[in-house]
Amino acid sequence: MAKCDEGYACEICGEYVHKISDSDLYLRYIIGEIGSRELLASPERHLRCNPTLAQFIVDDSFPQVEVDGPFAKSELDEADVQQREELVTRGYHRLREVQSLGIAISDYPLPEVLSRKQHSRR
Repeated sequence: MAKCDEGYACEICGEYVHKISDSDLYLRYIIGEIGSRELLASPERHLRCNPTLAQFIVDDSFPQVEVDGPFAKSELDEADVQQREELVTRGYHRLREVQSLGIAISDYPLPEVLSRKQHSRR
């Protein structure tokens, strides 16, 4: 993580996000929802503090998140939910592995996100 790897305070709960594997900001970067410039300018949150995103993580190591209201998975199109779960879960797995890979932050995103970035530069 930036800021000398000590983390940033979560804008929701106020506690520090100490590990990149708990970072909503880096997960959104990995799945292509935000760009690299936004990493420094966007507020940080724990994954659990952004339930509308966290509900799409399907992994036994991540406690299931339930959301009520119009943004709940149960209120969305089933095919869209499956696509979102697949993307966010792959992003979550990538988020958990990048710390040990010793790669540049620019290489964190999923392959299709990196490919889109390369095509948009041409």
